[in-house]
Amino acid sequence: MAHPGVPPRRSTVHDVARAAGVSRGTVSRVLNGGYVSDAAREAIERAIRDVGYVPNNAARNLVRQRTQAVGFIVHEPHALFLEDPNIGGIMLGANATLSDADYQMVCLVVDSVRDTDRVARYLSGGFVDGVVIVSARHEDPITDVVERLALPAAFVGHPPGINAAWVGVDNRGAARALTLRFRETGRRRIGMIAAALDRDSGADRLAGFRDAMGEDFAPDLIEQVELYSYADGVAGMTRLLERAPDIEGVFAASDAVAAGAIEAIKASGRRVPRDIGVVGFDDSTWARRTVPALSTVHQPAEGVGRAAAATVLAQLGGQDVPDAGQLLPTPIIWRESA
Repeated sequence: MAHPGVPPRRSTVHDVARAAGVSRGTVSRVLNGGYVSDAAREAIERAIRDVGYVPNNAARNLVRQRTQAVGFIVHEPHALFLEDPNIGGIMLGANATLSDADYQMVCLVVDSVRDTDRVARYLSGGFVDGVVIVSARHEDPITDVVERLALPAAFVGHPPGINAAWVGVDNRGAARALTLRFRETGRRRIGMIAAALDRDSGADRLAGFRDAMGEDFAPDLIEQVELYSYADGVAGMTRLLERAPDIEGVFAASDAVAAGAIEAIKASGRRVPRDIGVVGFDDSTWARRTVPALSTVHQPAEGVGRAAAATVLAQLGGQDVPDAGQLLPTPIIWRESA
């Protein structure tokens, strides 16, 4: 009889072996994926159910020196982590791949110096076997820790100066292609709300825009904002309209920024796309939420997450993963906003 306050005794491998009428070694082979006869396997599986045995993965991982966990590190403010559907898509894709491999994903959001120190200590403590890193910056302290610990890692995007496996999209090429399509509508005074220029995605999208504009590139039509956020889109477009009221089109560095820009254009009494055309980047839920629907570049967020997680798992499996990046396709999605 169980006594109040005393936890029930946990079933062991010995209990399973006794119930199945086999040796402890035979049970261990089944638990570790080894070969046994069909009759023995059926008896052991039945005994596991009968005695309520649950494998002690913590102990097994301690012996193997594995945590069976992979960190998912996002270098963004907490609010943007919730607002940006791209991050959510990448996270879901990574989690699906890790889950299929029986790995737990641990989300770590870096929003401050304190977060950086805490996450660095966490990684140094050996609590994860590898990491997927989103929105890393150049000379980032977390990246330094990952490199020092020689943790299996995959970056989403390719920050300059980092020699490691990465997965992403051709931000520069996609931005150039979208801008060229935008110019085919006959607009000449086209500006850009350039966001997140401290990371590769933002800088590359601005470079692609500049490539496509060529001699028509006008520095005074570039409005820099800090984040890929709706609020930055509103603020950036408001300033751009004040400075260049004759602007005919705007390329927003993300769909969230574009949604904010459309709101600011409407608030000024102008119409989209009749007075000012707008294009974005990501093909996220923001693109289908705007009125009119947003012309944009499709970024396969879940596919990026899956590929990044698979790259980490390959390293954990002993495969030699090259530092060269993996680029996923980014088709243009043309809708009413342009």
